[in-house]
Amino acid sequence: MSSTFLGMPATPPRSPYGTGNLRGDRKFPKAAHDELRNEQLRRNLGRATRTIRAKRLAVTAELPDWEALRDAGSAIKTETMNRLPELLEQLERNVTERGGTVHWARDGVEANEIVTRLVKATGSSDVIKVKSMATQEIGLNEHLESAGITPYETDLAELIVQLAHDKPSHILVPAIHRNRDEIRQIFLKEIPGVDPRLDNVPAHLAAAARAYLREKFMTTKVAVSGANFGIAETGTLAVVESEGNGRMCLTMPDTLITVMGIEKVLPRYQDLEVFLQLLPRSSTGERMNPYTSMWTGVTPGDGPQDFHLVLLDNGRTAALADRIGREALNCIRCSACLNVCPVYERAGGHAYGSTYPGPIGAVLTPQLAGMHAAKNDPNSSLPYASSLCGACFDACPVKIDIPSLLVELRHQNTEQSGTTAEKLAMRAAATVMKHPKFFTAAQKGAGIGRVIGGRDGTISHLPPPFDGWSASRDTAVPPKQTFRSWLASDEGTATMRAAADEHAKNRKTTEEEK
Repeated sequence: MSSTFLGMPATPPRSPYGTGNLRGDRKFPKAAHDELRNEQLRRNLGRATRTIRAKRLAVTAELPDWEALRDAGSAIKTETMNRLPELLEQLERNVTERGGTVHWARDGVEANEIVTRLVKATGSSDVIKVKSMATQEIGLNEHLESAGITPYETDLAELIVQLAHDKPSHILVPAIHRNRDEIRQIFLKEIPGVDPRLDNVPAHLAAAARAYLREKFMTTKVAVSGANFGIAETGTLAVVESEGNGRMCLTMPDTLITVMGIEKVLPRYQDLEVFLQLLPRSSTGERMNPYTSMWTGVTPGDGPQDFHLVLLDNGRTAALADRIGREALNCIRCSACLNVCPVYERAGGHAYGSTYPGPIGAVLTPQLAGMHAAKNDPNSSLPYASSLCGACFDACPVKIDIPSLLVELRHQNTEQSGTTAEKLAMRAAATVMKHPKFFTAAQKGAGIGRVIGGRDGTISHLPPPFDGWSASRDTAVPPKQTFRSWLASDEGTATMRAAADEHAKNRKTTEEEK
């Protein structure tokens, strides 16, 4: 009688990392060092983030149940992540039943190919776009241009970035690093037929952009959008925005293509009651966003008659598989953590090298694209781009514990890095501390550190591999005498004896009082 050995259970293959604009060219410390020299950038960022912080604090303080709303948002997102496969299938079923077509994209490459194929099928060589982090993440604009299709950003800030051939530096306000004088120069140079007398008054700048975009809205037959939320229960998609350009893109073209990260799904339509309070207050500091557009499939004679939903993975399944790190997928892209982060405020978004900057980017980017997927991977430095002050956790509307996730990613990075100078130093320290003779000798040898200390009693520059520590911190010089040597001295003996006598005296007094 023969038997078949099926093997032992094993961990399934890891989901692939994401592709696209999820990795910079340089590590964060180097990029940030260069950005810090840009004084205009720092002034622009400081002014903008201070304004948004003040507005957010004012409107969140108005709600007596703000903390309860945060708890509800966190609970809904946690439920979503726990039921994600089931909810995505339900979303697909309801979108399809209502006349839409659902496409699944494993990564950015596949998503770009799907969207490009759909646009070409319409015969159009132009598309208008609603602001979308997902399409920035996968580099859709660049891919469309390589295929002979011209994308037009219609969000004012995204338009500024596109015309300047620049990159976004903020999740909510992509052109936050630009001031009105810079924007005026960009418009004068890049917008055809703009009035050469254009000044830097915000209303006049907005009017110039509006005139430029109006023709695109009226003549372009295909639009591409992202989605803030997708409702599994009904198949409804939602986009929230402040300018009305999104409403134009979502209603006027014949064809609408929406690219949505799979983590944006919500279980129930009623869940919007929570998130439509959390999102505007946390992002723009408004009680309500001016435009909330929701659509369900295709409605004959009303709006786009050809609707496609592209569900994007691009590393999200890999993040979902991380028991601790999956919490980052709860993010609703409000940017509140960026606006309170002292590191972001000084370094700006470009230093992070990814579509997602700031504290949430330092967590999300390494999870979507990995920290060791390239030689000297810049993403490996992102978890260290934080002071761990905790302001991001306090501001997050869905209570993502970003500081703890950063610490966990630092741990993962250390574990994946193999043998490093730091690891060797820690092993040597552990060996010394396990043996009293070695420890005593090390204490005596440490006294040489007093020689390289400054007059203020600190060491400003340590030799490798400790130079990373001293690059941003001063280290106190070793004391003249270790505790052990002091304890063994006449002074130490006398002090300890006096302390023992004092203790005995106090104990006797206490007993007599009883």
